Amino acid sequence: MAQDGIHAGFPSPATDYMTQAIDLNRELVKHPAATFYGRVVGDSMIDAGVEEGDILVIDRSLDPHDGDMAVCFVDGEFTLKYMRFKGDALTLVPANEKYPSIEIKEGVDFKMWGVVTYVIKKVR
Repeated sequence: MAQDGIHAGFPSPATDYMTQAIDLNRELVKHPAATFYGRVVGDSMIDAGVEEGDILVIDRSLDPHDGDMAVCFVDGEFTLKYMRFKGDALTLVPANEKYPSIEIKEGVDFKMWGVVTYVIKKVR
């Protein structure tokens, strides 16, 4: 691949030969023992550009922060949502107005499974 990147404007005549390989595991995975891949099913994050069939890179070693996209386990099902913290309250927020937010209240079977660090998209 191109050592200096791929220009999205005019082609660079100096880049006649692309010789440096990109190892996606080295580029995308910071914590190999705690990183997993998952394929998106559904459209609850479509307005964030995450579509069905996209591949998620999920890091289970990261602590979630407000606004992180995360894979969460809620009442027996996995879901992909933004995490919104307000004080001690947590709400899982979709990026599609067709879906409601999920307030994590006492008694809800909840586990934050991992933070999404990359989304890999198929373009053709």
